[in-house]
Amino acid sequence: MAENTSRLTGSAPVLLVADVVKSANYFRDQLGFTYERFWGEPPDFCMVQRDGLVVMLALAPPGASLIPHWKVVDRMWNAYFWCDDAEGLYAEFVRRGARIDYGLGVKHYGIKEFGIQDLDGNDIAFGQRI
Repeated sequence: MAENTSRLTGSAPVLLVADVVKSANYFRDQLGFTYERFWGEPPDFCMVQRDGLVVMLALAPPGASLIPHWKVVDRMWNAYFWCDDAEGLYAEFVRRGARIDYGLGVKHYGIKEFGIQDLDGNDIAFGQRI
């Protein structure tokens, strides 16, 4: 069997949101992400990025139920990011006024971690291997 030489080079979680512009601005202002543009008129898609990592924000249809993962499976995230300084990132997010879901702590699985929520209640965790 031939060796696979193709490599995955990144991934991007997709979050369904009620308002793409408000969500993108939350990621920018409270979480330090940037974005270059919106797609659609009115805007229905945006890619926010930080440190080479992307989150895609897609507009949910009017009246659609947005159900964050934690409402289906207890303590389950919609997105998870690894970081090299969880304490520093946590302090930055607190300073920026992010919606902290759970505070910084060492989890039983050996990760220093905290979680935030976006404007639609999606949980996003940030963890540092220790």
